Amino acid sequence: MTASDQTKSVFVAIVGRPNVGKSSLLNALVGEKLAIVTSKPQTTRTRITGILTKGVTQYVFLDTPGIHKPRTKLGQRMVKTVADSVGDGDLTLMVFEPYGELTEAEQELVDQIRAGHTPAVAAINKTDCLKQPQDLAAREAFLRELGVFDAILPVCAAKGEGIDALLALFDRYAAEGPHYFPDDAYTDLPEKAIVAELVREKLLLNLRDELPHGTAVMVEKFKERPGGNIVDIDVTIFCEKKSHKGMIIGKGGAMLKKIASAARLDCEEFLGQKVNLQCWVKVKDDWRDDDFYLNNFGFRTGN
Repeated sequence: MTASDQTKSVFVAIVGRPNVGKSSLLNALVGEKLAIVTSKPQTTRTRITGILTKGVTQYVFLDTPGIHKPRTKLGQRMVKTVADSVGDGDLTLMVFEPYGELTEAEQELVDQIRAGHTPAVAAINKTDCLKQPQDLAAREAFLRELGVFDAILPVCAAKGEGIDALLALFDRYAAEGPHYFPDDAYTDLPEKAIVAELVREKLLLNLRDELPHGTAVMVEKFKERPGGNIVDIDVTIFCEKKSHKGMIIGKGGAMLKKIASAARLDCEEFLGQKVNLQCWVKVKDDWRDDDFYLNNFGFRTGN
């Protein structure tokens, strides 16, 4: 193998406040839908690994929950996931919107990057929302004054704009060595985990603002039928109150049927085969503050 053929890898932690478009950016970078995307805050709860191999370089992206002031044990674990990811990556990509002052949580993260001397770059997402072209230069100047970013790039994850420039930037931080994942892999998440997230996305999209954040999804059965033409999947949706269960099921089961039907279509697209999806709803009081259920649902410390 010649020097020009030497493989290299770079781990990039994607961080930022809720709703700046981190998950959309991850999907655009990898070219696959890995992270669920909604307009509601705290959609991402755990760290999601996306993988892209182009030529000799393997890019490993760590999409993290939005940084916020936690109100539950689940929130505390989400915030810890962000802090841990900054230390785990070769590079931190902090995502911002074109306007607005830093939140307290954002400022704390900037301070953490500064204190840890972690290489970091910034992306200004949602450039399609710019009111005036000169506003982009003003935002770049504002972020440059923070003194922690090696570079600041404009992107529009929803339109796939600026992705190639980001990858070229990340490549500068790649270190020579083996690829840590197969070159055709695009995530290390098991299929069951992605299916659970696809169901949760439909909950977020179809239910009232507060209700979906009190839900968790667990895949109880994932079995391919002989012949491989269909997959039987049983999913349990957990909520915190009996009244919430009624809202999720809906009148005559209409809401649950709507959620399950939309999720089934996404599962079939993801798995590339027919899916028989069955959904049930159970109540687990205050599970977001219960360590046993948090661990059981996969929200482990250091996740």
